[in-house]
Amino acid sequence: MWAEQAVFYQMVPLGLCGAPRENDGVLTSRILKLMDWAEHLERLGVSALYLTPVFESDRHGYDTRDYRKLDCRLGTNEDLARVVRTFHSHGVKVVLDGVFNHVGRGFWAFRDVQEKRWDSPYKDWFHINFDGNSNYNDGFWYEGWEGHFELVKLNLRNPAVVDYLLDCVRLWVEEFGIDGLRLDVAYCLNPEFLRRLRQFTEGLKPEFFLVGETLHGDYNRWVGDGLLHSCTNYECYKGLYSSLNSMNLFEIVHSLKRQFGPEQWTLYKGKHLLCFADNHDVTRAASILTNPRHLPLLYGLLFGMPGIPCLYYGSEWGIPGEKSQGDDALRPALDRPEWTDLTDRIAAMVRAHRESEALCYGDFKDIVLTNHQTVFQRRTDAERVLVAVNASDAPYTAHFDAGCGRAVDLITGETHDFGGGSELPPYSVAFWKCER
Repeated sequence: MWAEQAVFYQMVPLGLCGAPRENDGVLTSRILKLMDWAEHLERLGVSALYLTPVFESDRHGYDTRDYRKLDCRLGTNEDLARVVRTFHSHGVKVVLDGVFNHVGRGFWAFRDVQEKRWDSPYKDWFHINFDGNSNYNDGFWYEGWEGHFELVKLNLRNPAVVDYLLDCVRLWVEEFGIDGLRLDVAYCLNPEFLRRLRQFTEGLKPEFFLVGETLHGDYNRWVGDGLLHSCTNYECYKGLYSSLNSMNLFEIVHSLKRQFGPEQWTLYKGKHLLCFADNHDVTRAASILTNPRHLPLLYGLLFGMPGIPCLYYGSEWGIPGEKSQGDDALRPALDRPEWTDLTDRIAAMVRAHRESEALCYGDFKDIVLTNHQTVFQRRTDAERVLVAVNASDAPYTAHFDAGCGRAVDLITGETHDFGGGSELPPYSVAFWKCER
């Protein structure tokens, strides 16, 4: 599947385009601003764009009012179709956010229940008890998502609800030409719904990609044959930054060995999980790292480890953002993309990852590991790459059997000789493609 060799890029249209926080009902074609980023993504080398919710909502996008209409703060359906066509013309596939666990209080079917109560034909679309009351004094109780009653939980065991959602997905493919979905809070979605969605989308468009948001637990519950193709790897997200902050690379390597190591018991061999250094829900990488010189190393680990890498808009040139400061700090409006030395280094890693069979599909084996350094191997039958990281402020010479004499660094193009040990400069990362 195309996604297994992809590098993703995430944007938050409502934030990036500077839309009002509350839906003001004013039609403004802000989403066309995204087209100005198409050349930036092509230059970076990313091959897929993931957009957080874009459909009509009460406020932040995850509180949907209408799945069939672009949020008026972003523009019209034709505007979205133009954006998708533009990115396709630059070789970038487009994945939208599928928010299927819950809707906003402004969702048309929920408003019908508010008006007609027992007489509404949509009362069974939700989890409702007419003997209770809600925090909003609706005169009936309903289940909200994890106690957030502005997010009304859908009844996905109701066939009418599932049919409606699948029909919306069909519209998104036919009208906008999208290439996949990221499923919000996929850990809340029942397996029967996921199987139905997978079967439906496989018949709708070849290689339609499904990736789920999962925070914890065994990812095999949601990813596999007949289920999702991928899910978010939050376990390794935490390990990426905290292993650098604590100068203890054992943490991230332990997680990678647990997930992808050579032993039979490891959890996710053969699966392609979506990996990230930050996103719209967590503190930016540039803010969470205690040593700024570790930032390129964080991305070196991200692009060297098993999985599908995903960049978050603005982080490729190191913008800050603290989760404690709220959504606006994490999802800012930006006038234009920027390009810095960090962007150069990340673009080189993007290219290396996309062009390397071993980095896309290879297994994982730990070669050298100290608190401050790691060398691990990614290998397929056709290619072998050694990922080397030195997080220390001092040079380090790694002595190990490389199984060959020379290699080419996929990031810099420089030749590396393994004879006499491999010196790693301070704060360095290398992707050594070994001689056959």
